Amino acid sequence: MMAYKFAAIQATTKVEDVIWQAGRTGVLTPTAVLTPVRIYGVTVSRATLHNLDEIRRLGLKIGDTVILERAGDVIPKVVQVLPKLRTGSEKEIRVPRQCPMCSGGVEKVQGEVAYRCVNKNCYAVNLRRLAHWTSKNAMDIEGLGPKIIEQLYKEGLVRDASDFYKLTIDDLLPLERFAEKSADNLVKAISEKTQVELARFIYSLGIRHVGEESSLALAKYFGSLEKIKDASLDEINAIYDFGEIMAKSAYQWFHDKNNLQLLARLAAAGVKVKTLKLSAKSAKLAGKIFVLTGSLEKLTRDQAKAKIRELGGEISSSVSQNTDYVVAGAEPGSKLVKARRLGVKILNENEFFELIK
Repeated sequence: MMAYKFAAIQATTKVEDVIWQAGRTGVLTPTAVLTPVRIYGVTVSRATLHNLDEIRRLGLKIGDTVILERAGDVIPKVVQVLPKLRTGSEKEIRVPRQCPMCSGGVEKVQGEVAYRCVNKNCYAVNLRRLAHWTSKNAMDIEGLGPKIIEQLYKEGLVRDASDFYKLTIDDLLPLERFAEKSADNLVKAISEKTQVELARFIYSLGIRHVGEESSLALAKYFGSLEKIKDASLDEINAIYDFGEIMAKSAYQWFHDKNNLQLLARLAAAGVKVKTLKLSAKSAKLAGKIFVLTGSLEKLTRDQAKAKIRELGGEISSSVSQNTDYVVAGAEPGSKLVKARRLGVKILNENEFFELIK
């Protein structure tokens, strides 16, 4: 199919199908399967559609010709349907009645646009939850990738995160891909990650709507896991940048009997959660709120965030009137546009480095 380019970052393509996948929280996410098209130097064959409301807003059907957009390293997205190119063979997109991963029931989440698999033993959900626990920005356990986790899960050796810490060399040796050295390395890698800072631990739990910055905000506000468990909904809602949905999700997680049992099993398995200790070397950026967009050449995104926090600053994931600075690297996204509209001060990479010296 010929691709018509728009403004160098857009192209037309066709939606051949829509597939639904269950994430680690059980929420079903629709993904458009596209006729492959080159855009921004990359061949794109899939794009997230987020949820059913987004599909309805676009008026999208299977078989539609659409305009696809990719800005920098941002995940490609469908921004417009071209209804005049329809042939009459297009099909409506419907939410599956059964989870495509486990065939469990699907229900709409009350008060939200999301649909969720209700099977607590959903294979895909459990695997993704476990993979999230071991991922780099979570517990960062080397050697525990998705394939190994699936192998452990299939063998019945791991059912929740606490089981990782009970694995022995003898458990691993009978498995494919494991010799004595590799089994020993994995057991050691797991044992080295039994002590974890509070913010990283919260993020590792995979609480719905609670990402890295929200996890850090929870840790800074309450200081310990016990205080978070004892916190009221109003107390959590009082945290800066916490919306009502995010606060409710965090509150419900820490008041769910099954989740509290998981925390107890993790503690019994030797996982120790350290109280967050911020060692701000200076108060130079105290009270200042930063948003990062685009890629930096001299620092990774995580290094830039760490430097801002070290100097007393705060990180936000979205631009608002409360934002003090937007740091714009190469190929920035829509956050830069919003910053200009709100009159927020924008720093390029060199200006940012001058500020944090």
